[in-house]
Amino acid sequence: MDWLALTDAEWTAVRLSLRVATVAMLASLPIALLVAMALARGRFWGKSVLNGLVHMPLILPPVVTGFVLLLLFGRRGPIGAFLAENFGLVFSFRWTGAALACAVMGFPLMVRSIRLSIEAVDRKLEDAASTLGANPIWVFLTVTLPLILPGIVAGMILSFAKAMGEFGATITFVSNIPGETQTLSAAIYSFTQVPGGDAGAMRLAVISIVISMTALMLSEVLAAAAARRTVAA
Repeated sequence: MDWLALTDAEWTAVRLSLRVATVAMLASLPIALLVAMALARGRFWGKSVLNGLVHMPLILPPVVTGFVLLLLFGRRGPIGAFLAENFGLVFSFRWTGAALACAVMGFPLMVRSIRLSIEAVDRKLEDAASTLGANPIWVFLTVTLPLILPGIVAGMILSFAKAMGEFGATITFVSNIPGETQTLSAAIYSFTQVPGGDAGAMRLAVISIVISMTALMLSEVLAAAAARRTVAA
């Protein structure tokens, strides 16, 4: 059963994937919440354009998304050069770039899940809180947020699962550097390109499936628990 034991390089890829997916999910959550609220409740010029831009990563080939990120956030890109010179923040060929690529690819899923939850909220409940003297921020925190919590949880888990399996945009933007940008998907690809790498690819594929299924089941459990608390309240 030695073929089941992961090597140090494989464990590194697993840990890096978990780190990248977690950072991508948490970093995109505040922006996703604001964008979802704007799309669900806002009335402004360019709303359709914003909606299209948000969902663009879902319809574009991942390689195209990665190439656009490289043009914008690379060392010579307008945004990447500015961040590197002024804040020392480098994305290209770094694990931070992998997190950025994963965040961009999972962002539409998170926004859509949260937006659907916001649109399902009964506005009469918020209006009732407002008539009792609550300000808009307090209404959101005490009424809206608990009601949309299941959607937020589902969106976070979907984003995490997408980040765990992301390959095209990541490898295009930050390449496939062992220990730095080689995530699970990239490591599996590398194993399939060398003779005798089938066992390593199989081990990492099993790990990837287990993590993804665990994330999805956890999403169901947390969403159900949040829904029960909302009903009880």
